[in-house]
Amino acid sequence: MATENPFKSILKTLEKPGGDGHFGNYYSLPALNDSRIDELPYSIRILLESAIRNCDEFQVKSDDVEKIIDWKNTAPKQVEIPFKPARVLLQDFTGVPAVVDLACMRDAMNKLGGDSNKINPLVPVDLVIDHSVQVDVARSENAVQANMELEFQRNKERFGFLKWGSNAFNNMLVVPPGSGIVHQVNLEYLGRVVFNTNGVLYPDSVVGTDSHTTMIDGLGVAGWGVGGIEAEAAMLGQPMSMVLPGVVGFKLLGKLRDGVTATDLVLTVTQMLRKHGVVGKFVEFYGEGMSELPLADRATIANMSPEYGATMGFFPVDHVTLQYLKLTGRSDETVSLIESYLRANKMFVDYSEPQVERVYSSYLELNLEDVEPCVSGPKRPHDRVTLKEMKIDWHACLNNKVGFKGFAVPKESQTKVAEFTFNETPAKLRHGDVVIAAITSCTNTSNPSVMLGAALVAKKACELGLQVKPWIKTSLAPGSGVVTKYLQRSGLQKYLNQLGFNIVGYGCTTCIGNSGDINEAVASAITENDIVAAAVLSGNRNFEGRVHPLTRANYLASPPLVVAYALAGTVDIDFETEPIGITKDGTQIFFRDIWPSSEEIANVVQSSVLPDMFRETYNAITKGNPMWNGLSVPSGTLYSWDPTSTYIHEPPYFKDMSMSPPGSHGVKNAYCLLNFGDSITTDHISPAGSIHKDSPAARYLIERGVDRRDFNSYGSRRGNDEVMARGTFANIRIVNKFMNGEVGPKTIHIPSGEKLSVFDAATKYKTEGHDMIILAGAEYGSGSSRDWAAKGPKLLGVKAVISKSFERIHRSNLVGMGIIPLCFKDGEDAETLGLTGHERFTIDLPSNVNEIRPGQDIAVVTDNGKTFLCTLRFDTEVELAYFNHGGILQYAIRNLINAQH
Repeated sequence: MATENPFKSILKTLEKPGGDGHFGNYYSLPALNDSRIDELPYSIRILLESAIRNCDEFQVKSDDVEKIIDWKNTAPKQVEIPFKPARVLLQDFTGVPAVVDLACMRDAMNKLGGDSNKINPLVPVDLVIDHSVQVDVARSENAVQANMELEFQRNKERFGFLKWGSNAFNNMLVVPPGSGIVHQVNLEYLGRVVFNTNGVLYPDSVVGTDSHTTMIDGLGVAGWGVGGIEAEAAMLGQPMSMVLPGVVGFKLLGKLRDGVTATDLVLTVTQMLRKHGVVGKFVEFYGEGMSELPLADRATIANMSPEYGATMGFFPVDHVTLQYLKLTGRSDETVSLIESYLRANKMFVDYSEPQVERVYSSYLELNLEDVEPCVSGPKRPHDRVTLKEMKIDWHACLNNKVGFKGFAVPKESQTKVAEFTFNETPAKLRHGDVVIAAITSCTNTSNPSVMLGAALVAKKACELGLQVKPWIKTSLAPGSGVVTKYLQRSGLQKYLNQLGFNIVGYGCTTCIGNSGDINEAVASAITENDIVAAAVLSGNRNFEGRVHPLTRANYLASPPLVVAYALAGTVDIDFETEPIGITKDGTQIFFRDIWPSSEEIANVVQSSVLPDMFRETYNAITKGNPMWNGLSVPSGTLYSWDPTSTYIHEPPYFKDMSMSPPGSHGVKNAYCLLNFGDSITTDHISPAGSIHKDSPAARYLIERGVDRRDFNSYGSRRGNDEVMARGTFANIRIVNKFMNGEVGPKTIHIPSGEKLSVFDAATKYKTEGHDMIILAGAEYGSGSSRDWAAKGPKLLGVKAVISKSFERIHRSNLVGMGIIPLCFKDGEDAETLGLTGHERFTIDLPSNVNEIRPGQDIAVVTDNGKTFLCTLRFDTEVELAYFNHGGILQYAIRNLINAQH
């Protein structure tokens, strides 16, 4: 059982500057008198402090502290450590299922005789409602209000449930809809940098249920994305089990050239780190280039950690961080505490002092002067294309066979022109024409230099008489109200409006798939002529089928480039040699004519972005808005489930649960439900976007009287397990090898040979009493951290996934739901082993979990006599305990009840 903290002797008092009292007490790393700490990367020092402060010789042991201090020697050995984050961050798509699970756990606790009120977050939980803004109305002065009203009509039940949760559970802050994007709100307002809890000071650290939680790393706060299931366990005081990561040292030199943006830098860094290989690692930035890198640029780089595959892209706190904290309205007292604590605990970087060489696992270097303007696409964030090569690359993509860089458009069709009528005016559409141009996403909307840069492009374009074609769906979705304030103060918002980039709402829009419909005439022109239409967005994700079902080419670009491509109307353009537009008098206007200099942008940022804007915005944020404040919600700590609700439904995870763990289990004579290749994303497994009219989820909703126009998105219905189970593997772009090239959410029911939707096939297998597995290639589960990508397969009846490799968060989510993750041996996969997927698979695991070791070899046997070895991807003893209990939530409930008794 837990004992007194063995490190209490290093608990010191932090005096205020000038001897004017003290801030509080803290666990002092220098007081350990261990020279190894001086060489530790800053990111590892945060793990060390957490282990020391939480050491109870039960959940966190002295041995764990020693492993972290000896990081240089232990990290290469893949040792396991526990980590307790300071807080948990949720957004509404993941917040609803988290609160559903907490409500269910209270019910289960109640039935098992425990005190249900003990189910409460034990660490602060910040929940920002930001993922429900659908761009229904665009290019309108009234877009914000119109979209907000539609948002509340669709999501009233969800919002009411979250409001109930904020009252029913302790330690939970809910930021109402219309406030901004979770990561920008986290950066500008929620990020503490240093906590002061009951007189004890410690570094802020956070795990969030969105993979772009890493954005906060730019502020020197250690944060990363975890599965919703893991986050729920962290809320309940369970330590997260993690492998002590290697740390890649990324040295930055010089400064960006004139006209090069932070987005160009992040796309370059993403490509470099993807190539280097950083999955499961921390990346820590250092070097003289740091003093030239504004915090907003750092946050942009940190944001895209999931795209380059790292757990974190970390920027230690320095003078730039402190300046940003003051800019964003943090008080002088708070900034003084942060600086004093971090300096005292050797966690502050002072570039005016000689730098001690830190040890890293590997090293990279980039001279910022070498960064060129670029975009990424058409289907993956790390497929960077420099602007000067864009036209050549586009034509190569048209020619290439279907793949990440190919559309296989026949030569004779590449010049096809689709003629249509838009608002009674003749119009034309070609391959590569832009139909969506969105300034969106947490990646860029928190960066004033690129946002004001986009506004300056708009100003120059308007003054030269350029316009955006009226059928292009343009939108601007700021990450917080601060953006609106500085755009208005600069006098530049009117130029964005003139080009159709009106503000549509404050939240996560196009990047998550909330693009809304495009004009019917445009949609028909695309589908009837098989046009490869393009979307250009300032986001971080461009996987196929994510942004919009009809945009097969999706390019990530800086906000100013989004405006430029909207003006050009096509991605099939060489900005160096071809005009971006022609004025009414026939003058050719080129890209260089509308592109602002870095100095122009810096001057507008300096005069327009002020601390009072942040204070005003965030003082009002917790007061809500009339629509939110008008929601009436039930009182009481147990939720009254409505069986007819299509938004909030009690899931079956704890049905028939007893106090005895079910134990380990293998898989017997399972059929393969789906047979995949590489890079199956969580968007493929559990889409967040629109519900297709012919899907099993649509059928379920129609049967319950829901009109098609009220379907809303899968993301908004994550509180209903019936909808989400039917939405599992429902992505319209999914490629299943069983379907011989046919794209879409279908599979073959092997015993009968029937072609069925995935949900119907799984239901049939379950009815027949058969186990199911999934075969997959490399990077299974890449993309957004999405708990439903594990919960959905569990509800379908999937027992195991065998792949070449797993994305980090998704593997832990599968473990959390009791699904067995297995990896083929190096150099092997379904193809090399001659597996067609039509076999039946048996996976023998010992019934006693104590006989299983993390990472051991497991034999898989097929009914046609094949046997092959796989690596069992339960990576830690704690994960085996979750498996033994049937999942992480069941483990947490039994532990809480045992502790009460």
